[in-house]
Amino acid sequence: MPSAVAKKKAIAKKSAAQKALAKKKSDLAKKVAARKKLEFAKKLAAKKKAELAKKVAVQKKIALQKALAKKKADVAKKVAAQKKLAAQKVLANKKADLAKKVAAQKKLAAQKKLADQKALALKKAELAKKVAAKKAADAARKKAMREKEAERKKIAAQRKKDMALQQKMKALAAKEAAKEKARVAAERLALKAAQEAKKARDREEKEAARLALAAEKEAAREAALRAKRKPEPPPRPPIIKTEFADGIQATKEFDLKFLSGQRELMLDKKAVLLRQALRLDDEANSLIQDVEMGDVQFDEEGGEGDTMVVERSRDLMLSAQARQIVEELDAALERIKTGEYGYSVHTGLAIPRERLKAIPETTESVLERVGGIGRR
Repeated sequence: MPSAVAKKKAIAKKSAAQKALAKKKSDLAKKVAARKKLEFAKKLAAKKKAELAKKVAVQKKIALQKALAKKKADVAKKVAAQKKLAAQKVLANKKADLAKKVAAQKKLAAQKKLADQKALALKKAELAKKVAAKKAADAARKKAMREKEAERKKIAAQRKKDMALQQKMKALAAKEAAKEKARVAAERLALKAAQEAKKARDREEKEAARLALAAEKEAAREAALRAKRKPEPPPRPPIIKTEFADGIQATKEFDLKFLSGQRELMLDKKAVLLRQALRLDDEANSLIQDVEMGDVQFDEEGGEGDTMVVERSRDLMLSAQARQIVEELDAALERIKTGEYGYSVHTGLAIPRERLKAIPETTESVLERVGGIGRR
């Protein structure tokens, strides 16, 4: 019996131990499940937090891109506004330059018109004087003819009235015929003397021209000899060109303002010289017309023919000099366009501004001029 009870107790203990073990296993499983659930919850929370952080980062990136795009747009607007303002300034400068050019052209046209009017008025006054002088000479000649005719009629009447004095009148007529013959002979001698004087002047002019040509040849020969004796000039420095505006090429030494002033100065000087050349040509031509009209007396008492020839030669020489300077001014204006104005044609060095203001068409410095290089 005790063994059976012991067996039952042992079985009960074993069953209780198994139950306790099963309960422990169940509690452990619950703990494991709770731990797994807690870990899953933590992982889920971490995952949600990471996704939220990603979303916040993306939103910040989008906001930053928007701010950057806005900033670029503002900068682009400012640049466009600056470009527009610069374009407006350039357009305003061009309009101002054009207005100045038009005003200068109008001023030059007005000056030319005034000069032409003055020249025409002067020419008309001179022509009126000549016409008046010619009329006075014609009147004096007609008066002399009338007086001579009256004298002839008086002599004829006296001849008819006093037949008794016929022999005396014949003698008087013979005497008058002798006087007339002497006068004709004197006129022929005067004409011959004038012709001889003209031939002598022609010979003198030819001799003067020959001597001038020989002098020019000698000067050219001496210039060639001097050029051979001169050392080789140094290399020409390069011309540094800068901006170009209104047909003017500025350089490092001469800016647009100075070159524009020089161009205006040369245009005014050119207009004055052209008017001077035209006036001198007109005076020379009028001298020829006076000779053809017979207003000049070529005799020993008058001596006016030689004076008029000298005056005409002087006028033609001065007119040629003025036109030569006009050609040099045109060449200088072309050099302003190409950027070569203001530099010596011999050395390539910049000519001082004071000399350019005094002689705007010059192509050499004072030292080069004194040294005999070039012409002007």
